[in-house]
Amino acid sequence: RDDEILLDLNINVAQAALGAEVEVPTVDGPAVLKIPSGTQPGKVLTLRGKGVPHLRGNGRGDQRVVVNVEVPGRLNPEQRELFEKLAKSLGSEVRPQERSFFDWLKETLGG
Repeated sequence: RDDEILLDLNINVAQAALGAEVEVPTVDGPAVLKIPSGTQPGKVLTLRGKGVPHLRGNGRGDQRVVVNVEVPGRLNPEQRELFEKLAKSLGSEVRPQERSFFDWLKETLGG
C-alpha cells in the first residue's frame, strides 16, 4: 500500500503470551521482529524504514506486520495437560470484543 509493505505473520499461543523474537522477510532480507508479551491477534507491529523506497526524495516506507495467533488443532497428551492447567488458572470469564473488524481495518490501512 503506497510505500508500505504489509505482512501477515502467524505465531503460536506461547509466542503471543510470552513474547518472542522472530525472523521475518523484508525486501532487504531477513530481519528480527520483537513480539511483545501479551500480543493479541490482529496486533499490527511496525518495522520502520523496511518498506518501499520513496520515488521522489529520501527515505522509505515502513513494513507493517499483522500478527495472527494460531491455535493448535491437535494436542499431544502433554500439551493438553498443560492447556488444561492454564485454563483452570485463567478461569472462565468471558469478555466482549474491545474493537471491531472495521476498527482493525482502519488501523491497518492507516485511516
